[in-house]
Amino acid sequence: SVSAVVRDARNSLLLVQQSDDGVWSTPGGAVEMHETPADAVVRETWEETGLLVRPTRLVAVYGGPAFVVRYPNGDESQYISSIFECAVDSGALRADGHETLAVRFVPFDEAIQLSLSPWLPAVLPRLYDNSTAAWFEPPTWRP
Repeated sequence: SVSAVVRDARNSLLLVQQSDDGVWSTPGGAVEMHETPADAVVRETWEETGLLVRPTRLVAVYGGPAFVVRYPNGDESQYISSIFECAVDSGALRADGHETLAVRFVPFDEAIQLSLSPWLPAVLPRLYDNSTAAWFEPPTWRP
């Protein structure tokens, strides 16, 4: 999967409220067959927010138990998420009414009070960090 980190001038993050469960997350979703992660983050952000973005750097790669998704039909999938920082090239901010109920830029102190996707609380502070180094969860596996 992919996720977009889009900031405004006040360093607030663009968050979307998901229509299926009402939780908030960054724009993003699954990478479709024959699609690159960069194309997927542009497409998903456009579909969910009405903004045409340009990926500028890879922020992080996440996975693990917090990225298990259980679908209504009982299927389960564990995602590895590539999180891209993106700049807005054009568009008008709007929820699509299908996948997203609301979209807005949210400051950190307000974001931590929202009902968030299960994967987001642990990584949220890093997404508000403007450092240039990409991040990934350090390995814990040992033989």
